[in-house]
Parts: sequence; C-alpha cells; structure tokens
Amino acid sequence: MSKNLIYCYSGTGNCLDIAKNIAKTLGDTDIVMMRSEPQITMARKAERVGFVFPCYAGGLPGDVERYVRNVTLSCDTYTFGVVCYAGYPGVGMSIIDDIVDLDYWAGISHQSACIWLMPHGMMMPPMGPKAAQKRSEKFAQKVAMDVLNKKKLEKHPGKPLFNVVESKAWPVMAKMKAKKLTVSDSCISCGQCERLCPRHNIKLVNGRPQFGNNCIQCLSCLQYCPEKAIHMGGLTKNRARYHNPNVPAAELMEKVIHVN
Repeated sequence: MSKNLIYCYSGTGNCLDIAKNIAKTLGDTDIVMMRSEPQITMARKAERVGFVFPCYAGGLPGDVERYVRNVTLSCDTYTFGVVCYAGYPGVGMSIIDDIVDLDYWAGISHQSACIWLMPHGMMMPPMGPKAAQKRSEKFAQKVAMDVLNKKKLEKHPGKPLFNVVESKAWPVMAKMKAKKLTVSDSCISCGQCERLCPRHNIKLVNGRPQFGNNCIQCLSCLQYCPEKAIHMGGLTKNRARYHNPNVPAAELMEKVIHVN
C-alpha cells in the first residue's frame, strides 16, 4: 500500500484532476476510484486518507456513502475531504465527516457537469473552462500543502436543510432524467459510453447504445462522447460539452491510479 490514499469519484474528470494534483505534491499516493466498488478498502496502514468527490444535487453521487463506510481506517490516520461543485457544496462533506471524522476539508467550484440544467460556465463565480482549470490547479496545490502539513480544522462541514431534502429526492430524479437519454445518427458505435458507465446502465444493441433506468447522472457518457451523439432532452443538443482536459476517458475507467 502507498503512504497516502485518495478515494475519488469523478464524472467529467474535474475531481480526478484535483486528486492527481494533490497526489503529485504528497507523493507515493494511490488514487482509488469510487465509480464502482473500490479496489482498496483496508486503509489502516496509510498515513493520510482523502476523499475527493463532486456535489450531486446537494449530496453524494452514486454509492459513495456506502463505499466510504466500507473503508477501514486507523485511529491515528489523518483524513481530509475535497468537494467540487458548481453552485454550492451541499451536504456530501458533512455525510463523510459523520463517518470518518475529517481532520481537514475544503471545497471549490468548477465547470458544471449538469448540462441539462445549466451551461458549464454557470459555476460560482462564473468563468470559462481555462480560468476555472487554472484556479482549480492553484487550489489543489494549497490543499496539498495543508494536507502535507496535516493541518486540522476545528469546525465541521455544514448541513443545509434544503440540500438534505434535495439529495434524498435525487435518486428518483436521476431515474426520471435517464429516460430522456437518446443517441443521434452521428453515433459511430465505438462503445466508449458502455465501458464508461459505472452502473452498467448502457448496452450496445446492434451497434447503438440503449439506456436503462439505473443511471446516477455522472454524465460521463454524454460529456466524453467523441461525436457528441448522446443527448438528454433537446436542450443539451445546443450546449457545449465539457470534460477535464487532463483526464481522458480511459483514466476514469481505472480502478487505482498510482502517483509517485
């Protein structure tokens, strides 16, 4: 096991990019992906354990809460969390804090993944992808230095009631949104969407993706589609796609990424 572990969930690559940038400063770090069941759950021997994740409808994406509960830590392990969001950080950090008692936590806004609701630039404060990426890299460096020095915060993350309600309603909303996923004739049957889906919700039938109702709205299929052939309702057809420029689709499919 590496000296440091970062458990990461990422849909458009922003959280993975943040995790990698933190890991570069920490050195000897395994980034354990949480898009599916984490490959490493025994973390007793790690000196630092972090959780990097996005805000999905005010809460945690997918099965992240269950995955975090399955991680075994030592009582003297230094723990930290980083949440990436568009408009507000939500209650995800508070949920993780209740489980592992975080020593340090931070949040940053970045390009929005929720293309069916808002354009990518509608983050807080609004800015373009290049400016947001530059800010993200600077932020990750600051967090990494704090974590390297094992900085501790006395206060705990907040838990706004609106976000609590919103996050509880999200699984039902996500299934409703999944019914709006379609594919256009520009599809080239590459199968990347099927391989990317963390819930195995996409199946290629006669060379074309078919979508089930087990969708958690990571939208990796839509954002990474090389031909922009996947849509969620008519609104997304006219909106630019976005994924982090430093994270290829294949990297999201990795189970563990080691950073020296």
